[in-house]
Amino acid sequence: MENLDTFKIIYTVMGGLGIFFYGMRMMSDALQQAASDVITNVINSLTSNRILAVVVGMIVTMIVQSSSVTTVMVVGFVNAGLMQLTQAIGVIFGSNIGTTITGWIISIKVGKYGLLLIGLGIFPALFSKNPKFQTAGKVFFGIGMVFMGLELMSGAFKPLRSNSEFLNMISYFSGDHYGAYFASILTGCLLTIIVQSSSAMLGITIALASSGVIGFNTAAALVLGENIGTTITAILASVGTTTNAKRAARAHAFFNIFGVVVVFSFLPFYINFIEWLIPGMADFVDASGDKPNIATHIAASHTFFNVTSTLLFLPFLGVLARFVTRITPDQENEGNHLIFVGEVSDTLPATAIVQASSEVKKMKDVLDRMFKATKGYLHNPDPSVLAKIQDYERITDNMQKEVTVFLCKVMERPMSEHQSKQSQSMIKIVDEFESIADYLDRIARYKSKYKNQVLPEEIKTQYFTYMDDVWDFVNLCSAGIYDGGNHHLELSYKKSEELRLLADDMRDQHLVKVSSGDYDPLSALTHSDMVVAVRKIRAHAMNVSTAVDLSHQADS
Repeated sequence: MENLDTFKIIYTVMGGLGIFFYGMRMMSDALQQAASDVITNVINSLTSNRILAVVVGMIVTMIVQSSSVTTVMVVGFVNAGLMQLTQAIGVIFGSNIGTTITGWIISIKVGKYGLLLIGLGIFPALFSKNPKFQTAGKVFFGIGMVFMGLELMSGAFKPLRSNSEFLNMISYFSGDHYGAYFASILTGCLLTIIVQSSSAMLGITIALASSGVIGFNTAAALVLGENIGTTITAILASVGTTTNAKRAARAHAFFNIFGVVVVFSFLPFYINFIEWLIPGMADFVDASGDKPNIATHIAASHTFFNVTSTLLFLPFLGVLARFVTRITPDQENEGNHLIFVGEVSDTLPATAIVQASSEVKKMKDVLDRMFKATKGYLHNPDPSVLAKIQDYERITDNMQKEVTVFLCKVMERPMSEHQSKQSQSMIKIVDEFESIADYLDRIARYKSKYKNQVLPEEIKTQYFTYMDDVWDFVNLCSAGIYDGGNHHLELSYKKSEELRLLADDMRDQHLVKVSSGDYDPLSALTHSDMVVAVRKIRAHAMNVSTAVDLSHQADS
C-alpha cells in the first residue's frame, strides 16, 4: 500500500508538472505572438542608458514569462554584435525583476480559477477566426493549465505532510539555522539546473509550501537557490559563441550568485522582514492543513530579492562588466557570426528576426564593397583586388547560409503571420544577395581571363555607366531593408524594364560592330557575357524588391 501511495504521488506530481509546463509554454507563446511588435520596439529602443536597459529586460521578461528566454536572447544579441556588454548586463538585471511576475501569478489560490479559465479560453483558441481572440483564448487556457497543474501537485503533496518517514528525511532542510539554509539553497539550485526552468521550480516550491509540506524558511531558501540555477541555461547557450556573449552569460551567473551570497549573510533577518511586510503569518495552517498565506510570502521574497539586488548592483554595473571581461579574455581572429544561440524553445521569434535583419544589412554592406572592388578591378586588374573580390564572395556564401539556417530554426517556433512573412522575405533577400555576389565575382573572372583584350573607350564608358545604373537600381530595391518608407515596388518594375531594354540594346549594337569587322569576335563575346552578368544582377535586384514588398505587406 505504501509503494502504491508513493507511485500515485510521483505520477500525480509528474502529471501536474507536465500540465504546468504546457500551460506556461502556451501562455508564453500566445503573449509573444500578441506582443511581438512591442518586443521588437522595446529592443530597438535600447541605448547605453543602464536604467532603460533594466526596464527593457523587465518588460520583455514579463511578456515571455521567463528570465532564461530573455537572457538567451541577450546572449544572441551580444553574439551578433547588436548589443554592448554593459547594455546586456542591464537587460539581465531587468529580466530578474520581470520574472518575479510569474510568482505573483501562481501565488493566486491554486486551482480556484483553473477550470474556469480553461473553459473560457479553449473555445476562442480552437474555433475563433479572429487571431486576437485566438491569442486571448490561448492566454486564458495557458493560465488555467498553470493553476490546474499547481492544484494537482499541491494535492499530491498533501499526504507527505503527515508521513513521518518523509518528514524525517527533510527535517534537516526545515531547520532554522544556516546549515539548513545552505542545504536548501543548494537543493533549489541543483533541481533548477535539472528542470531547466526556474518558473517550474517556483511552482513546485509554492505547491509544497501551500500544501503544508515545507515551511517559509525552507521555501525562501529554495527560491534563492533557484535564482542561481536558472543561470545555467544562458551559460549553456553561450557555448561556441563570441567572447562578449560568454561574458554576458557569466555576468548573469555572477550577479545572481553575488546577490544570493549577500542575502544569505543575513537570511534570518530577511525572512523576518518579509514576514513583517506581508499580512498574515506565512506558516499559518488552516483547518484543512493548508497554508493559505505562504504563496504570497514566497512571491514577495522572490520579488524583493531581485528588486533589491538590482538596485544594489546597478551602480556597479561597470565593475561587473570589467570583472567578467577580466575572467573571459578575448579570443584571436574572432568575428560576429549569426549562429543559433540556445534551444529552439528558448528563442523569441521577434528578437531573432531583429538579429537576422541586422545580418541582412551587413550582407548588403559587403555587396557594396564588393561592387566597388569589382569596378576597380575592371579599371586596373590587380591580382590582390581579385583575391579580395573572391573573399567577399565566400563571405556572402557564409552569410546566406547562416541567415537561412537561423531563420529556418526560428520558424519552428510558433509565430504570427507577420513574423512568418518577415522570415520568408529575409530568406529570399539573402538568397538574391548571394546570387548578386556570384555575378560580381563572375564579372571579375571574365576580366581576369581576358585581361589582355582591349575594348574601345566608348564601349568601356558605356559599360561602366550601365554598371552604375544597375547598382543604383540595386540600392533602390534594397532601400526597404533599412526604411520601409523608401520602398516603391511599381518604380522598381519600371526601372527594371528600362535597364533590361538598355542591356539588349548594348548587345545588339556591339554585335553590329562585330559583324562589320570593327571589333574582335573574342572580345565581343567577353563583353557580351559581362553585359549579361550585369543584367542578371538587375534581375536579382528586382527579386529583392519583391521580397522586401512581402515583408512590408506583413507590416501593413
